[in-house]
Amino acid sequence: MGINVDKLYFQERLESCKSYGEIFEIVKKAVKEVLGLRRSGLLLYLEDLPPHIGAYHQIGSNGIVLNRLLLNIMSKTLMSRTEFNSLIFSLLLHEYIHSLGFLDEGEVRRLVYEVSLNAFGEEHPAVRMAVNPPSINIPMKPFEENLDHRLEIVKDFEKVEHSYII
Repeated sequence: MGINVDKLYFQERLESCKSYGEIFEIVKKAVKEVLGLRRSGLLLYLEDLPPHIGAYHQIGSNGIVLNRLLLNIMSKTLMSRTEFNSLIFSLLLHEYIHSLGFLDEGEVRRLVYEVSLNAFGEEHPAVRMAVNPPSINIPMKPFEENLDHRLEIVKDFEKVEHSYII
């Protein structure tokens, strides 16, 4: 692949993130440096989804939806901050790549791996999650009736670099 990216920069930045917006800035920077692609104007929503769905992007929309239930469960596991941030990074990266127009799941998974590997290096949790995302083996039945499908918008998700008003 031969892309010269400052892996230490990405590793340190991801570890210190405390918000979805901060992680998304790293996603955008990594995609720009590795793939040379960029878009803006995305919104982030949280919604309770079945545990086997991490996130989704509806084609043609400007929204990414993360599974609030999954993230709540994963935040209560013995994951480190780096692992939890890597999970969010991987989910956001996958959907961001979809938002760039890539529809084929196999190609998107390959690009998630390529971007993660170049940004963080082979041993980083983000790369492991790109190859083998954590799975939650819990029965769905108890959750089905209690899923909150209301979309919760995440404020200050994406920093806009240019004002629309001139």
